[in-house]
Amino acid sequence: MDVTESTFESDVVARSAQVPVVVDFWADWCGPCHALAPVLEAAVAERAGALELAKVDVEASPTLARAFGVSGIPAVKAFRDGRVVAEFTGARSRAAVDAFLDEVLAPPRADVLVEELREAGELPAVVAALDAGDVEGALRWIVDAVPDAEGGERDRLREVAVALFERLGHDDHLASAYRRRLAAALY
Repeated sequence: MDVTESTFESDVVARSAQVPVVVDFWADWCGPCHALAPVLEAAVAERAGALELAKVDVEASPTLARAFGVSGIPAVKAFRDGRVVAEFTGARSRAAVDAFLDEVLAPPRADVLVEELREAGELPAVVAALDAGDVEGALRWIVDAVPDAEGGERDRLREVAVALFERLGHDDHLASAYRRRLAAALY
């Protein structure tokens, strides 16, 4: 679907809460954009509704291009839950596009790690906090546990915290605050 500045919020940001939306920022004069388009369209179509493709003409919607830091085209950005979760710039091979889309469709690393923790009986306080929707409580517990943890346990705590930071997003205030606290606890 073609998306404009007036439809971006509903067609991409809101829609990405239900299904990942891949946005192709392109221009009519761009040769690599024309090379990538059929590859991207075929790869998305092959995934039968698991994600959606939106196209933004950067000439017609320069404000969107600026808002998402598009400095070269084609620029492809995948949205999940209203934010960019993966991206690339330039024409790519079908294999590279497939790998990108598979990454977008994979469960978030935090979800995989929490399930591993649950199955192994590891860090039950962290799992309980996350099950209750208390991400800050989980991060607080992790940061407080780091100074007394040894080797592999420290690595596991760091791995879970980093996955939670990724889930929250780079600009999230909670992620920023606990990223600093984790660094201080680790080093």
